[in-house]
Amino acid sequence: MSLVLDSSIALAWVYADETTDAVLGLFDDIRINGAWVPGLWRWEIANVLQLNVRRGRHARDFRDGALSSLALLPIKVDAEADRQAWSATLHLAERHGLTVYDASYLEIASRRKIPLATLDWQLRAAAASDGVQLLGA
Repeated sequence: MSLVLDSSIALAWVYADETTDAVLGLFDDIRINGAWVPGLWRWEIANVLQLNVRRGRHARDFRDGALSSLALLPIKVDAEADRQAWSATLHLAERHGLTVYDASYLEIASRRKIPLATLDWQLRAAAASDGVQLLGA
């Protein structure tokens, strides 16, 4: 099964104190079947890891190791998501009160008809409302 992976799940996998059995199971599946993300996913992950370096949560070595580990996974950027930003994604954001960034994950899952893995409660509510299968909680 392929899925859409949002940054909340990826970061829960990176940070041991946020990891759950459900998150570990998802990453076992991702190692085998891969995942889809919007282009902004890498920016989101890098931003959170860098902010946490600045805040003293962890060192640069931890950040760099986490990014290296994530880079080894078969995660594909959905090129069509970028083309949907000003249309389907924007409409999803408006309808559900999401940021356009978060709506990009929902748009991919809806269009590809695959589950969405997220811990974001607002995104989960929007996906459930649209009949998108949810993973991660």
